[in-house]
Amino acid sequence: MTDLVQCYKLARPDGWDFYSGKTINYRGEGIFPHIVECPNANSKLGVCSRGVIHASIKANDCFVGAKIPCSAYKVEGLPRCGTKEKYGFTELTVLKEIADLDSLFGWRYEEACNPLNPLRQKRKPTEKHLELLRQWASVWASVGDSVGASVRASVWASVGDSVGASVRDSVWASVGASVGASVGDSVRASVRDSVWDSVWDSAWDSAWDSVRAYIGYLFGSLVKSWKYIKHEPGQYPFQPAVDLWKAGLVPSYDGKTWRLHSGKKATIVYEADDD
Repeated sequence: MTDLVQCYKLARPDGWDFYSGKTINYRGEGIFPHIVECPNANSKLGVCSRGVIHASIKANDCFVGAKIPCSAYKVEGLPRCGTKEKYGFTELTVLKEIADLDSLFGWRYEEACNPLNPLRQKRKPTEKHLELLRQWASVWASVGDSVGASVRASVWASVGDSVGASVRDSVWASVGASVGASVGDSVRASVRDSVWDSVWDSAWDSAWDSVRAYIGYLFGSLVKSWKYIKHEPGQYPFQPAVDLWKAGLVPSYDGKTWRLHSGKKATIVYEADDD
């Protein structure tokens, strides 16, 4: 190619490249524009090599090799290899740093980096929350145990597996693992040891489904159609679980009993058997 193209480049939050952490700083001294060069430039090695700097036309395509949290830059250069989705450059002009990453990516980047912990404080459910639980139970039953598969397939299809995986890792590392473990411990303390093995899988999976529903919510309207479940256009079918999450309540289901958990120890604040 002989024409300059403008692309997006993601780097670590401090501006250094993801590959080595200390090779190229795209933020530089904070003065834009400025030029960065590939230390061992060799475009013959191809686009997926250390011989070029990678940048993409679409910001979400940059997550191959990057993850959240990150910083983002608008760059310009002469492509030496690659395709329209991902170019390789030996030199780039960094035009500016982009501050509003929610708008850039089209999903809730800031919340994905700092996910809400639903167990931060103990809440007593109201009738409104019980209605949300009934709605979630209905949705959960219609999808079976495929909430995670539905979220994963829909997000992957819309923004790519690298984006979904990065957000998933951020949420699970920050709050997902602790929520799942706390709910599991709470359910275990409330049932007889003789039945624990039989309810463990169901209780654990249902708690994780709330985590997965929250992850799906972070992608908002970017996903036009959620797989494996009927819903109105523009509607997020797993919203009841998200509303409970934001209210400080996490549902679990052991195959017979629905529960709501709240507070740092995921205390059971409501439970009801299936009708």
